[in-house]
Amino acid sequence: MPCPRETREGLEKLMVGPYGTLAVNSRGREHPDDECEIRTCFQRDVDRITHCKAFRRLKHKTQVFLQPEGDHYRTRLTHTLEVSRIARTIARALQLNEDLTEAIALGHDLGHTPFGHAGERAIREIYPPGFHHYEQSLRVVDLIEKEGRGLNLCYETRMGILHHTHGAPNDTLEAISVRLADKIAYINHDVDDAIRAGILTQDDLPPTVLERIGERHSVRINSIIADLIANSTGGVIQMSPEMSEAVDVFHKFMHENVYLNPTAKAEESKVSNIISGIWEYYVDHADKLPPEYALIAEREGLDRAVCDYVAGMTDTYAVRKYSEIFIPAAWMVY
Repeated sequence: MPCPRETREGLEKLMVGPYGTLAVNSRGREHPDDECEIRTCFQRDVDRITHCKAFRRLKHKTQVFLQPEGDHYRTRLTHTLEVSRIARTIARALQLNEDLTEAIALGHDLGHTPFGHAGERAIREIYPPGFHHYEQSLRVVDLIEKEGRGLNLCYETRMGILHHTHGAPNDTLEAISVRLADKIAYINHDVDDAIRAGILTQDDLPPTVLERIGERHSVRINSIIADLIANSTGGVIQMSPEMSEAVDVFHKFMHENVYLNPTAKAEESKVSNIISGIWEYYVDHADKLPPEYALIAEREGLDRAVCDYVAGMTDTYAVRKYSEIFIPAAWMVY
């Protein structure tokens, strides 16, 4: 009798279309691993990511709004889950591998810094080689997780994570699905948060967006996904020209009115001080680095280790660490 994994691999040959990626055709892991009797290799990647520490930290990392007052604003974790659901919907409709799609989606932002893109810009200014969260996401799964052993993910999952922002010529269609789902998710949920914060109103959205995409959050997401699925064929995932234009207008509007909005970004000037302060402290006090980052310092240099440590912090941990380092403890008076 075939084991559950073999049964699933057989089902994939029926369910995954000619342009999808079969688990049995994976290029494998950098370090060979025994096959699981129950899960395919891509299912194991999903589990390895969701059980790792970096994934849990996403719940305390900023999406757009720093320290928002309210429980309903997105974090990196809720963004990741929304991307995963959108990407799986696309993958199922186009007969792609849903497990690979989910693994890429769940891992795509593991390298994001504290304080969102403001933190990423702050680290990029300090770290001479430069910093990009998609490259850091690959470092997290390859070199940082599990005390430096990494998660040993499949090649297809790793490349999907690395290329989720800009893409590459040899991307799987599962990786392309995640890249598109990422954009669909963030422009829609960020406008939802901006309206909740009072930065925008529904009527502020461009007419092209309201007319072609929709007036409500769920309608907009469904419209884009439905258009994309209807216009994807022959191994090419794409939107109609009309929808693609509307999404571009939507993205430009969000960039100008939310991502660069002075109200939404009012606290970002403080982010650079926090990041640079912590950075300088650990450069001057390398002995204070946690053991796993001390090992990175030995292998790749102190700046690389400090970069990995600071980039992995949550918003709350970075603020607390900055306070411990630079703000005197309260005196106990009896």
